[in-house]
Amino acid sequence: MFFSGDPSNRKRVDLGGRSSKERDRQKLLEQTRLERNRRLWLRQQNSAAIKIQKCFRGRKEVEAERSRVRDKFFMSFGQCCEDVSWQCFGPDSDFLRQLLFFFNPKHAVDVSALVGTCRLLQEFVQDNGDVVGLFAGTDYSCKRGLVDYRVKRLVYACVLVLFENRYQLKDQLCLASEKSNTSANILLKAIILLIDQSFPWACNTISYLLRRNIYSLFREIILTGKENFQGSIGIVSSLEGVLVLIISHVGMGTCRCPDVDPCWSFSSQILTFPFLWRLFPRLKEIFATPGLSQHYVHQMALCVKDHTNVLPADISSDFPGYACLLGNLLEAAGVAFTQPGSFDWAVDFATVATFLLQAIPPIQASNQGNNDSRMGEDEIHGGDDPTEIVLNRDLEQQISSAIDPRFLLQLTNVLLGGFSPARGSPDDKEVAAVGAACAFLHVTFNILPLERIMTVLAYRTELVPVLWNFMKRCHENQKWSSFSEQPAYLPADAPGWLLPLAVFCPVHKYMLMIVDNEEFYEQEKPLSLVDIRCLIVILRQALWQILWLNSATTPNFSKSEDGASAMKRHPIEFLQHRVCVVASELLSQLQDWNNRREFTPPSDFHADGVNDVFISQAMTENTRANDILKRAPFLVPFTSRAKIFNSQLAVLKEGNSSHGIFTRNRFKIRRDHILEDAFNQLNALAEEDLRGVIRITFVNEFGVEEAGIDGGGIFKDFMENITRAAFDVQYGLFKETADHLLYPNPGSGLIHEQHLQFFHFLGTVLAKAMFEGILVDIPFATFFLSKLKQKYNYLNDLPSLDPELYRHLIFLKHYKGDISELELYFVIVNNEYGEQTEEELLPGGKNIRVTNENVITFIHLVANHRLNSQIRQQSSHFLRGFQQLIQKDWIDMFNEHEFQLLISGSVDGFDIDDLRAHTNYTGGYHQDHYVIEMFWEVVQNLSLANQRKLLKFVTGCSRGPLLGFKYLEPLFCIQRAAGSASEEALDRLPTSATCMNLLKLPPYRSKQQMEQKLLYAINADAGFDLS
Repeated sequence: MFFSGDPSNRKRVDLGGRSSKERDRQKLLEQTRLERNRRLWLRQQNSAAIKIQKCFRGRKEVEAERSRVRDKFFMSFGQCCEDVSWQCFGPDSDFLRQLLFFFNPKHAVDVSALVGTCRLLQEFVQDNGDVVGLFAGTDYSCKRGLVDYRVKRLVYACVLVLFENRYQLKDQLCLASEKSNTSANILLKAIILLIDQSFPWACNTISYLLRRNIYSLFREIILTGKENFQGSIGIVSSLEGVLVLIISHVGMGTCRCPDVDPCWSFSSQILTFPFLWRLFPRLKEIFATPGLSQHYVHQMALCVKDHTNVLPADISSDFPGYACLLGNLLEAAGVAFTQPGSFDWAVDFATVATFLLQAIPPIQASNQGNNDSRMGEDEIHGGDDPTEIVLNRDLEQQISSAIDPRFLLQLTNVLLGGFSPARGSPDDKEVAAVGAACAFLHVTFNILPLERIMTVLAYRTELVPVLWNFMKRCHENQKWSSFSEQPAYLPADAPGWLLPLAVFCPVHKYMLMIVDNEEFYEQEKPLSLVDIRCLIVILRQALWQILWLNSATTPNFSKSEDGASAMKRHPIEFLQHRVCVVASELLSQLQDWNNRREFTPPSDFHADGVNDVFISQAMTENTRANDILKRAPFLVPFTSRAKIFNSQLAVLKEGNSSHGIFTRNRFKIRRDHILEDAFNQLNALAEEDLRGVIRITFVNEFGVEEAGIDGGGIFKDFMENITRAAFDVQYGLFKETADHLLYPNPGSGLIHEQHLQFFHFLGTVLAKAMFEGILVDIPFATFFLSKLKQKYNYLNDLPSLDPELYRHLIFLKHYKGDISELELYFVIVNNEYGEQTEEELLPGGKNIRVTNENVITFIHLVANHRLNSQIRQQSSHFLRGFQQLIQKDWIDMFNEHEFQLLISGSVDGFDIDDLRAHTNYTGGYHQDHYVIEMFWEVVQNLSLANQRKLLKFVTGCSRGPLLGFKYLEPLFCIQRAAGSASEEALDRLPTSATCMNLLKLPPYRSKQQMEQKLLYAINADAGFDLS
């Protein structure tokens, strides 16, 4: 129990956790396992050695036997086959059996023997003509197996000689078959002779060649001799003849050849050779025949999705196989489209071309063009992209030239031309055609320059009406799901309306660019107004589905990746993004048409799910509702957007007011030099100071400061006066349209040396008025407001600027005769203040005559010059000044019509009850005073025109605030003008202080007297009185 001092009795404890006997057992088992594995490895090693030795001995014996047979062959038939007769080709002769047994394409003597054999074969056939009898004797059916075997081995031996000796024979490959007697030509003519489709062994022979990947051998042969082929373009060589026979046999209905692995097929190995048809023009004609091209294109359609694993290694980095394949297919398509029964071929072709076109980098020309036309478009970008492949310029030219207007016209007509307008759900054939066409065009839009593509699609095909008829029926019958199951480009779970909308929207938008008002409203082209109302519903629902109802956020690609790269990396996300962009652009354009002449209620553009929760989220950055406000603002009612705009301004003003208590900016302005003084002093302010409070002291014509402290009223008076002076057409910075709408004077530089600086200043002044909530009665032309929104103006905007020019252009558009006889050229004459200058619409335009083919381009360029180019500088400087205070994102929420409402208020009649509810009274008046009661009765009975005049008389603007008089700054106020009710006081007219929104109203005794005095005052245009 207690320690006794003897250590021998201490218990031993094994910290290993188990006994030593157990450890020894585990060690023994491990050693046994290792020994067993070692013995197995030795047995496998011995077995492998035996197999290697057996194989080596067998090969050695075979080579020895071949040498013996070779010696015997040459002794019997001669070194150059001089002792060979036509009987030697028969089934009972040893000639072919021995030759095919020992033949080695790397041995020169064997090659000479084979060439001699082929020469003799051609001579015997030329003399006798019976090829089957030469090989089979009198009864082919009894010797069929032997004969077929010898023929296919003989043909394959000829190909191997060409392949193994391609570097030595490369100069002979391109020679014409009838003019050459070289070794290569003899071998090729022998192949052509033996694989003729009329012979019974043709199918077995070609099948044998295909199983041995014959196209890969021919690819290497062509690649070796390509320089010689390029120097012999137009010559039909024997090599081309061989390829023609092989590919034409495989496409025949009687062919029993098994399907070839796509990696070794004609499409992968031969069609991926750059500019193939330049080397083999006859091959192009054969390939483009209906049955043949259908066969090969259908094979490609089955595996094109995985083309990176199917196509051979690229010849070089600037000649990727998929791009070469695409170029060759596009060139052959022009021939194939003219063949009968090309619908099925067109569906497969569009599928193949879509995937190949998606893989290539953007064609360089697509990044150029009219910058103005892309000013308002969203740039499509995503994450970092690895080094982009740059195509060879000739290859790029081949692809872009092949997709020309004629090609697009043919493809669209073949795919969509056979469907007449119908009711009910589309059938599978129509769904397949629309899916193939839309997938190809969607990819094409993001790879090639849009100018060429859009013109032919919009004006020379029935794409828009056919697509609309299809979409309308799918929408009415709720059959979009069946469409999503068909196109190979889309996964099955993708919404079916994505592809049709991605193609329909940009083409229809392009059509509306050149459509005139009579066509759109009266003739109802390109779609009826009833159909446009339905289209608005479809587009609105599609945008709402993508932007709000989808569980995943629609990506808005950043500016580090172009559209083609984004399309490759994220095809579905990119497609959704493109639909958002193009559908939003089209809906915005339709909203502009509706603003010109209403054909549908404005509420049709509003989404059904916009509520107070949505509006509250929209005020917060980086929310989905805020994203909708930026990408599709028309989905939100205008009043809601106006409230958001006002709240954004209020937040910004609060931030600036917290920076300082005292006003830092106080300016003295001479009334008779108001514009010059304001220009010099406001231009010196920084952006932060412009957002702050500015106080004004006026100096009269005698140089004396006017009495009064600016509490906001004098600044409002200053803003009204400066805008009235600066935007007056007499000053020369702005001009008026026939409808008295203002736009920058293109000749402003002839009047003011600093005209661009003045436009910058006026942009700042207008922004300051909006920033402070001051309405200014300045009616701008719609096309100028478009420039402030960085949008592009089109032909339908021209009537407001130059109705006469518009009529002339419409006359040209519908002219039935030969326009070239009118002697018009791509030049335009500018006439500013009697100074005429001639300007080319295109480089070298004075030498380019306007014809029936280019008249649409001419009309577009003339409208562009007048609406965009002439006022570009002035608009740009005005916009820079404007954006110092008003952010672009805020204005992008509104269209041009709504933008004008923000500047000047509502053009409609205002709500008298709303004005009365938000009016203050002073000087002894109150809402129940008898004079006030009379005043509101008089105002209620005034005409709409006089009501507007009254509002302008008091506030300086004839339009009421957008959101009601609650938002008028300061509130409308009525002040008693006379302390007593004497006859002299009652004879006074009402006066106003527009800077204070103040009406000074004497206490008239009757409604008749009040109405008479009020009408006289508001029509006298002399109502301002600062007291």
